[in-house]
Amino acid sequence: MAGPRWPRSRRGSTDEALIRAVYEEHGHAVLAYATRLTGDRATAEDVVQETLIRAWRHADALVNGKGSVRGWLLTVARNIITDRYRAKAARPAEVAESPATPPVENDHADSVVDTMTVLGALDRLSPEHRDVLTELYYRERSVAEAADSLGIPAGTVKSRSHYALKALRETFREGNRPSAPQQPAGLREVVA
Repeated sequence: MAGPRWPRSRRGSTDEALIRAVYEEHGHAVLAYATRLTGDRATAEDVVQETLIRAWRHADALVNGKGSVRGWLLTVARNIITDRYRAKAARPAEVAESPATPPVENDHADSVVDTMTVLGALDRLSPEHRDVLTELYYRERSVAEAADSLGIPAGTVKSRSHYALKALRETFREGNRPSAPQQPAGLREVVA
């Protein structure tokens, strides 16, 4: 079945008319063939679309008069399906998440919530206590380095870190999610 002869010109509306004519004449056959090979109508529709794109790119193969247009389209569709199957087979198998197979990486949302909770709790501390904890834990400085950085004695760094951590523990023990900056009752001491 040779099908109609189309103009050899490859410009804009001529190409569009060619592909429309190819789809009208052979689209249902290619879709049925792709559906039979894939077993999935949605995947088959994607294959037909890709086949028509390749037909548009190689319009000269459709109008050269050699061979059957339908045969060419079915061969292209089969090659696309084969390529997809091989690509899928080359990837490692996906494993469903279950208690026996936990995800490799924890959900990022949990770390965001934890960070927000800690930042909210830190906002409840006095600036002096927050600065000491920032130096010791965020910047990973020693007591002596934190004391030099803050311009206070090392004993004061130790004292402030003790009371700041105590207030943080109490905040988390209560189960409160800190939302507004407040001064906890245990931190109303005179800061040196």
